[in-house]
Amino acid sequence: MSAEPDLLDSSAAGPAALRGGALRSGGYALGALLSLVSAPLLIRHLGEDFGRYVTVLSVVVVIAGFTEAGLNTISLREYSSLSGAERDRVLAQALGLRLALSTAAIAVAMAFSAVAGYGSALVLGTLLAGVGMLLNSLQLQLTVALLGSLRFGLATLTDLVRQVVTVALLIALVLADAGVVAFLAIGIVAGLVGVGLTAGFVRGLLPLRPAFTPAAWWPLVRDTVPYAIAIALNAAYFRVAIIVMSITATATQTFYFSTSFRVIEVLIGIPGLVIGAAFPILARAVRDDRLRFAAATERIFELGILVGAAMAVAIGLGAGFAIDVLGGDRAAPAADVLRIQGVAMVATFVAVGCGYPLLSLRRTREIMVANAVALAAAVALTLALVPAFAAQGAAVAAVTAETALAAVTAVLLSRADPSVHLPLGVLPVAAVAAAVGVALALLVGGPEVVRAPLGVLVFGLVVKVLGRFPPEVGHALAARRGAARTPA
Repeated sequence: MSAEPDLLDSSAAGPAALRGGALRSGGYALGALLSLVSAPLLIRHLGEDFGRYVTVLSVVVVIAGFTEAGLNTISLREYSSLSGAERDRVLAQALGLRLALSTAAIAVAMAFSAVAGYGSALVLGTLLAGVGMLLNSLQLQLTVALLGSLRFGLATLTDLVRQVVTVALLIALVLADAGVVAFLAIGIVAGLVGVGLTAGFVRGLLPLRPAFTPAAWWPLVRDTVPYAIAIALNAAYFRVAIIVMSITATATQTFYFSTSFRVIEVLIGIPGLVIGAAFPILARAVRDDRLRFAAATERIFELGILVGAAMAVAIGLGAGFAIDVLGGDRAAPAADVLRIQGVAMVATFVAVGCGYPLLSLRRTREIMVANAVALAAAVALTLALVPAFAAQGAAVAAVTAETALAAVTAVLLSRADPSVHLPLGVLPVAAVAAAVGVALALLVGGPEVVRAPLGVLVFGLVVKVLGRFPPEVGHALAARRGAARTPA
């Protein structure tokens, strides 16, 4: 009797990834809605200290990026392309390396906070936030087994539980009138819960005991160094504005940008969830079927453009409402900052949609180059624009850097695999649909909470009329309607 084929090799893998991306995005959106309960309380409770809170988190994220080494993504690629004892050996070493690098990141982040003059309280806060980061990284490392086997429901559940714990603790600390340091420690408790839950789900799928064999780490490090640098640069360039503003701009302007960034920081994770669901399929297709790889890459690119443009429309029309919920009247100027940053969603989808295929092709140096270009643009433009235009200048710098990343990544992907023909014709379609959606929503008027979904609906209808509505989405919706009509 023949063995049951691996889901990654079957025709069901694509629909499973599409559903998985939607499921993870839905779970992520639910977590974001939960955070809306706590974020306004946190911003109003801390006031201008919210800028210090975001600054410390940004330092931890940036430095963690330099030591992350791309292990989570590289491990997912190896989980999808290896098997048996060899896969267990590699993943055990990756787990040990993850713990070692995260510990080093905590030490470096604390040193930076001390040298930057943040004060003893924030240095302690950096330590606490760093430990939370370590636990979060450990959970993500374990989640590789769930994503590699397309078990997106369990992966979504673990993320959502951690988010619920985080929100509950935020609310409790606001009610307790806690200071900045206490809020920076929340990640420790949430991380412990997330690690424990994930470890139970992946038992038997991958080794839970880390392997601390430095001699065996080098081949893994050598394979991931270019991608590690790319991840670090990516983490740095989108947050460099906050760090520069904390030193060169007023606390008020940093507050405006931090409030806007809080929204973007939540939304910027969606492209990775939507497109990342297909990464195991891309990694397997590179090994076994290059035609399948090219076709999947082209569809991912087109879907990314359309989804990113729809999100940009929603942000542009609903920025005022989002900022009002988060910060109230005193944060109102942040709405214009958010509208500028919202444009970056299209570029982010393109960058992610081209980055995963490059990683599947093991073209990590190309990814590194693209992120280096983005960082250079971010630093140069932030230093040039913040003194004159403050928070809005920082937003323009961030969007320009993201656009540069998308363009360079797309060009490098086309050169890496000439069989991939990116459907650039979708760009004018998305632009026209976005313009019509925004114009009609503004013409109709009404509160922003109504205009935003109206604009997205019109965007979808225009895309449909122009013949570029993704057939995969239509099939998924038809299947859902069919299931709903089928009697139990």
